[in-house]
Amino acid sequence: MSAQPAENPDSARASLEALRTEIAKAVVGQDPAVTGLVVALLCRGHVLLEGVPGVAKTLLVRALAASLELDTKRIQFTPDLMPSDVTGSLVYDARTAEFSFQPGPVFTNLLLADEINRTPPKTQASLLEAMEERQVTVDGTPRALPDPFLVAATQNPVEYEGTYPLPEAQLDRFLLKITVPLPSREDEIGVLTRHAEGFNPRDLHAAGLRPAASRADLEAARAAVSKTAVSAEITGYVVDICRATRESPSLTLGVSPRGATALLSTARAWAWLTGRDYVIPDDVKALALPTLRHRIQLRPEAEMEGVTADSVITAILAHVPVPR
Repeated sequence: MSAQPAENPDSARASLEALRTEIAKAVVGQDPAVTGLVVALLCRGHVLLEGVPGVAKTLLVRALAASLELDTKRIQFTPDLMPSDVTGSLVYDARTAEFSFQPGPVFTNLLLADEINRTPPKTQASLLEAMEERQVTVDGTPRALPDPFLVAATQNPVEYEGTYPLPEAQLDRFLLKITVPLPSREDEIGVLTRHAEGFNPRDLHAAGLRPAASRADLEAARAAVSKTAVSAEITGYVVDICRATRESPSLTLGVSPRGATALLSTARAWAWLTGRDYVIPDDVKALALPTLRHRIQLRPEAEMEGVTADSVITAILAHVPVPR
């Protein structure tokens, strides 16, 4: 079924570009976040969404799922959440006198892990195998997750009481960290106007959202992205950027080779989305911040001076020689 769209990647690109228009019916002014989620789907990666409560992070994921006809589930992470509440567990059936597996909410296409830093490390770690291996193991038996599978985890950047910060090893499993900002005045007026006209965020169908792309389009797009050309100069540029983070005096932890691979993947996806079959330096620059900002660790003295992860990466991009 996916062979036909794969021969016409332009059609798949047009369908994915139409996602922005469709999602905009429900979410106002969050184009960078929408693009990041699409890039993550193309790269088979996961996304960490960071923003204060009330900026439509949950609505964004639900709108994306509706526009792609994908199944989605939401888990509210709390201090008493158990790993089995995420992955599922064996349940004893008295009628058959046997144990049967009851799948958890992780068995979906788009999993919204809401406030992931509010649950202890043991439960956070239950997502590691799912995110990396696309499977969960219960009672020694591995069980494959659906494809596509994307974890969109949210965290609140201003409230740290009662939270469990994600360890670096788990942060590195997220392909992108996207900041979801407060809307501009014009966008906020647009949000209130829609609500005054009867918009119900719990009924996306009534809001006019319709499927804009199919799973076949997504598979065709992934195949086209994998063929996007990368020159030796671009590969060297990505490596130089990542190596510069390891030498930065403001950082205690630089970008790992996994991060360099992630930057190359997201740059290829962005190049394809913008209509090219080859990567240019601007593609690398465009995805450097969301791909790398969560993979570095600031020195305490740098934080006290007001240095941020984004400012360090921006300075590195300004100093690393760009290939011609």
